[in-house]
Formats: sequence, C-alpha cells, structure tokens
Amino acid sequence: MRVLMAPDSFGTSLTPGQAADALRAGWSDGAPHDDVATCPLADGGPGFVATLHATLGGDVEAITVTSPLGAPAPAALLRVGATVHVETAHALGLDLVPPDRRDPTRTTSRGAGELLAAALPGARRVVVGLGGSATNDAGAGLLLALAQALLPAGSVPADVAGRLGAGGGGLGDVGADDLRWLPDLRAALRGVDLLAAADVDVPLLGLSGASAGFSPQKGATPQQAQDLERALGAFAHAATTALGPVRTGPGADLLAAPDARAGRLSALPGAGAAGGLGFALALLGARLLPGASLVADVVDLPARIAAADLVVTGEGRTDWQSLHGKVVAEVAARALPYAVPTVVVSGEVLVGRRELSAAGIAAAYAVAADPDAVRAALADPAGTLRARTARVARTWSPAHAT
Repeated sequence: MRVLMAPDSFGTSLTPGQAADALRAGWSDGAPHDDVATCPLADGGPGFVATLHATLGGDVEAITVTSPLGAPAPAALLRVGATVHVETAHALGLDLVPPDRRDPTRTTSRGAGELLAAALPGARRVVVGLGGSATNDAGAGLLLALAQALLPAGSVPADVAGRLGAGGGGLGDVGADDLRWLPDLRAALRGVDLLAAADVDVPLLGLSGASAGFSPQKGATPQQAQDLERALGAFAHAATTALGPVRTGPGADLLAAPDARAGRLSALPGAGAAGGLGFALALLGARLLPGASLVADVVDLPARIAAADLVVTGEGRTDWQSLHGKVVAEVAARALPYAVPTVVVSGEVLVGRRELSAAGIAAAYAVAADPDAVRAALADPAGTLRARTARVARTWSPAHAT
C-alpha cells in the first residue's frame, strides 16, 4: 500500500517535517512492506516558511524582531524572486511566552509589523503567514510598527503609540482620531500585493472569533476574554471609521456607514486569525486567503494524494478549530475527489466521529487520551507519535488483514 504522510506541526513540540518523519517511522514499524512518502504541510502558523522553502527554494534572511513581551526574537524572511514570505509565529509564537507570563491583554503584535516592514524593500508581493500567536490585539502593534517604519516621524502621537503597543486590553480607549494616519499607511503599501495566509477562517469578533475562541489558549481568563471582545470591537469601529471608504476586492465598495464598514472587515473569514492580525492586514488592503490551501497548492498536494492509497495527517490537537481552515480539514478535502481515505493521528482528538466524518475524515487516533498521557507525549513527542502510528498502521495496512 502507498501511504502519504501530510501533517501540520504538533504545536511547539514538532515541526511539520519532524512530525512527518515520526509518522513515517511509525508506519514503517507497523507495516514495513508499505511504501511511505512524506509531504509536510502548514496552515500559515508554525512551519509556514520552512515548508514553502523546501518546495520553492529561495533565500532565507535572518532578522531580529520584538517578541510579544518586548524582548528580541529571531525571525526569518523567505525571498523567492520579488515575492517574500514571512511567518508571524516567528515574532508572536506562543513558544516565545513562558506559560506563567501568558496574558493576551498585554502581549503585543509589534514584532509582526517589524517583520513585514523588513520584507517590503524590493518586494512586489508579500505573503504573511498567520497562526500560532500569543497575542490578541487585532494587529494594533503591527499597525504601529509599520506606521513608525513607513510614515514621517511623529505621525503616531506618543500617547497613542503607548496604547497601541500595550496589548489588546487597552484598545477600547483608542478612538478614530487616534488612528487618522491609517489612510496614509494603507497608501504607503499600495504598490505591494499583500496576501494574508490565515490558519483559521474565523471572524474577528463573536463566539468563534479571536477573543472568545482563541484567547483562553493564550492565557486569558473568562473575564479577560470578555474584556478583549469589547476592546477589539471598539478598536475595529475606530479603525474602520478612521480609514474611511475603501475597496476590499473586485466589485466591493464599502461606501457605507462606519458601522457597516467595521462589520464587513471584521467579519471577513480569517480576520480573527493570529489574535486579529487578519483584520489589521485587511485594513491595509491585504487579501485574506486560507493558509492551508495556499501551501497545499504550492506543494502540489493533489498530485501526491492521487499517487497514494491512504493519506495520514495530524496536528497537536484536533478540535473545533481544525475544521475551520486547518491542515487536517484541507487534506481531507483534497483527498475526497480521489476517493483516498484520510486518517488523522494527532496529539489529542477532541472532535466527535460525526463531525470528523462530515469533514471527510475516515478515522482519527489520539496519541494521548488523558492528562498523564499528554504529559508523557510532551516528554517524548516524536517517540510517542511514532509508537501510536505503528499501531494505526497495523489497523489500516492490508498486510495485517485477516
């Protein structure tokens, strides 16, 4: 049997490449006669640049940016001709913030703006990977860093800069007049085709948005999540009011009341990605695209699936977010036209069989089924993933059929 291993990263424990290698080793342990190939994937979050570099080549440039806590953080740009790819997780990743310091009311996306500013010279297109962030500030820090890099000195008053760079908690105090420089910032980026590759297709606000859906995993308490929702809603209204009428795509003319503009931009699929970075990039004229789909096209995933009898994918945790633009759902969707079954092997599986089946997933297996198993898996992520995959191989490989 021909088996394709096409996983995402496993949180901060395994890169997509490391996860693919562990899956391949485990399958070979359980079904040594099968033909196993690998195709590491990403959705805009961790592993985005490395995955694209493996296929596209190009030049990787190392830079230093500001972490969510304000410390220096190493990052990289991938230049392929006049197109530059960046991964905001390099600047904002959850791994950059120790568990005891995770507070998305205070962490800043400033480093993502510095990363984007470094990508602009000589670029005709910039592709920004969104996902895996420790921030929830609707991209206010990103906008601040870009404005300070591209606009005349003093364009952003010092008091406004202090609020924009202090995390999502204080954004409710930012008014439209504080953001009157936004049209100039958008104009400064007019010559660049800006693409945002989002890891999830959720809006900025609401029950599945940045604050309610994702801030708890970044350290927010229930009360903080509610406070962030209100702050980001106020900021979205202020920002879109300051920006004024804009066009967001072919035939789309937002010549409407400020409330309507705010609703349209904040409701875009992907606006809530990376703590609302998708919304900030939409303010600047970016097109929001599903990151998993973009990567799947680059690596020619359909052709690889067509040559397989089974595809195995996985991630750190398969939950409701996985069905909103993540790699496992993208793999299943790409496999469906070829009638190739998709099997998921993830660190944890928190989605029911009915939801998985509706997404085209034939079966899902968890490496860890309880808290003790989770701790063991984190201690040896590659080893536990390999061992679990070996057992899955004995279930699925025809060599073990009776």
